[in-house]
Amino acid sequence: MSQTRTAGVVVTPRAPVAAPPRGRADGRWARRAPLLPALVFAIVVTQIPFLVTLYLSTLDWNALRPGERSFAGLANYAQVLTDGRLRAALLNTVVLTAGAVVASVLLGLGVAILLDRRFPGRGIVRTLLITPFLVMPMAAALLWKHAIYNPAYGLINGIVGGSTDWVSQYPMLSVVATLVWQWTPFMMLIILAGLQSQSTEILEAARVDGAGAWQIFSRVTLPHLRPYLELGALLGSIYLVQTFDAVFTITQGGPGTATTNLPYEIYLTTFRKFEYGEAAAAGVVVVIATIVVATFALRVISSLFRLEDAR
Repeated sequence: MSQTRTAGVVVTPRAPVAAPPRGRADGRWARRAPLLPALVFAIVVTQIPFLVTLYLSTLDWNALRPGERSFAGLANYAQVLTDGRLRAALLNTVVLTAGAVVASVLLGLGVAILLDRRFPGRGIVRTLLITPFLVMPMAAALLWKHAIYNPAYGLINGIVGGSTDWVSQYPMLSVVATLVWQWTPFMMLIILAGLQSQSTEILEAARVDGAGAWQIFSRVTLPHLRPYLELGALLGSIYLVQTFDAVFTITQGGPGTATTNLPYEIYLTTFRKFEYGEAAAAGVVVVIATIVVATFALRVISSLFRLEDAR
């Protein structure tokens, strides 16, 4: 390859980049082709309905006035962001999601630490503890409403005595407790996977150096579990922000609007007020918020993959 000297500087021309062999490109497409039906299905099932929802969110459309549908622009979004009921629903959504996620992560951490120890019947105990996560959300809500919260024959009143109407007096706590019962096994599985991926050599070295159980947990185990805790909290937030079954079944959003979250408010806007455009705009806002949380979850997952590759 020839060199050109310009003003005392030797310039070496860059060799042309060869195109990838045709066989290699064809091989890549041959590997990707089986995924195309799944991609098309995902687009049809998720993206097309979302585009339709975007279109509906720009319409002034009330089902009680079928002949008066018109273009409203961003007026529905302004209504969503300024409406008092929707702001209250947004606050309830944050309280419900944060309360359920924090409590289930803490309980999941405690249960995972216990299950990380060896004891007879550990496999059976793990299976039993996973069971609540496998129960259908509507069935779980019905179970808690009638078998646990009922003031006449519920489990809580049967244990502590009295006839407290837990759903009426503590509506948000009732919904949060139901969600915590159902989502603690999910958090437990993620955290347990993190515990079992710890290096036993590091733990043994800490014990040899004289570190106590709390020092090992706070300075070795917790920093190691941080990505797993973040992953569990983010995934739980993505799912719990869409909670509808528990609110609809246990409290119907009440008393008043005490437990009305965004999904339930969207339901009321659609099937009680029949404001399809406003409901679609609220749905788009929820989707955007979920995408923001999902972006952080994907970053945490990718960081976990990088840690595994580094090992």
